[in-house]
Amino acid sequence: MSLSVRILGASGGIGPNRRTTSILIDEDILIDAGSGVGDLTLGELEQVRHIFLTHSHLDHIGFLPMLADMVYSPDAPPIQVHALPATLKALRDHVFNWVIWPDFTCLPSPERPLLQFQAIQPGQQVMIGSREIHILPALHTVPAVGYGVMHNDGMGFAFTGDTSSSGALWEALNTLPYLDLLMIESGLPDEMDGMAELAKHYTPHRLADDLEALHHQPRIAITHLKPGHESAIRRQLQQSRHASRMVLLEGSERFELHAQNRALKVG
Repeated sequence: MSLSVRILGASGGIGPNRRTTSILIDEDILIDAGSGVGDLTLGELEQVRHIFLTHSHLDHIGFLPMLADMVYSPDAPPIQVHALPATLKALRDHVFNWVIWPDFTCLPSPERPLLQFQAIQPGQQVMIGSREIHILPALHTVPAVGYGVMHNDGMGFAFTGDTSSSGALWEALNTLPYLDLLMIESGLPDEMDGMAELAKHYTPHRLADDLEALHHQPRIAITHLKPGHESAIRRQLQQSRHASRMVLLEGSERFELHAQNRALKVG
């Protein structure tokens, strides 16, 4: 058995060959719904049964409305959308409100809608088949979480979402039973530390400091680099003692996690 982690989008902005955050777990779980979702075929979209959102910012939820529109039919099976109550409220108030987009939480009927909202909280676990989704605390400018995906055969992946330094996050990561691949952001370079603090994003030196608190030894996948700053962030991350375990994501990678072959990159 393996756990498939396909990176659809990992950029902190848009532009040629850049897609915003979205991750496909196996074939049926989507974490965030940024513009990377647009690269999935209709057949792949129709297999998604669960969507876990980290927070309400547009680069993480922007393609959820169009995904719903693409797979909609009167007899389509429901898709479970898991998120913090504040994130679900933002979707109801500002997206699925019949002004920005049709309300797929009551289409084709309120009794059996296409999108079914499920409120979650940090510390909670959601079991989906052989995978247990752990809800991780995060610290961003809006209510936010990360996710740990644990396969019962002994493989683990975690995505922090957008976050800045938070002791609670690292404590939660350390409680995971195993961790083969950690996807974490470093959105701005060190010289923009003040802006990063305001925007609640990691810089390379802050990330390097906090990685010292991690008890696991996973491969580290760096995400959410802001366009125009990639070279500086890459250079600064290379100075970390964890650099040998790091890969900077471009948004088209796929990892197959096996209990005997940890975090094998296959594409």
